Amino acid sequence: MNNTRHEEFREYVTARERVLMRTALQLTGDRADAEDLLQAALAKTYLAWDRIQDRAAMDGYVRRAMVNTQISWWRRRKLEIYPTDELPDSPVDDHTRRSELHDALHRALRRLPERQRLAVILRYYEDMPEAEIAEALGISVGTVKSTVSRAMAKLREDTGLGTDFKIPPQLPER
Repeated sequence: MNNTRHEEFREYVTARERVLMRTALQLTGDRADAEDLLQAALAKTYLAWDRIQDRAAMDGYVRRAMVNTQISWWRRRKLEIYPTDELPDSPVDDHTRRSELHDALHRALRRLPERQRLAVILRYYEDMPEAEIAEALGISVGTVKSTVSRAMAKLREDTGLGTDFKIPPQLPER
């Protein structure tokens, strides 16, 4: 009987998976969450398979399992969220904005004259002190300072980021 149960359940899932997935998507609004929800509901349905007498009502049973599971997940998430009147000190990491910034910075760096570009890369990406940069480029420390200063002003202007602009820790790969 156990093998028959398994085959009946497999046939049911194969026949109804698309319809049930649409219901799960409507409940969650997200494909990955919908897949998890449907999986959890089908697991509960499989465990109760022998107790469900009316096979025609199987979709209703699975839908009810999805709704109950979604409500449980929602309640659990709700308990994990702690509202506060104060915002956290560190902002949420915005990967898209960071990627756009890296692209803009990369383009702006390419537009710099070679000595300015080298000075900025050595100073901020290689974290070299000004004396080492001066030695590597064959210029004075004062020239390194003024070159980096002019380059940073140009980068601020080209990227439109203003005086708060800081070079990110890694040069965008291209």
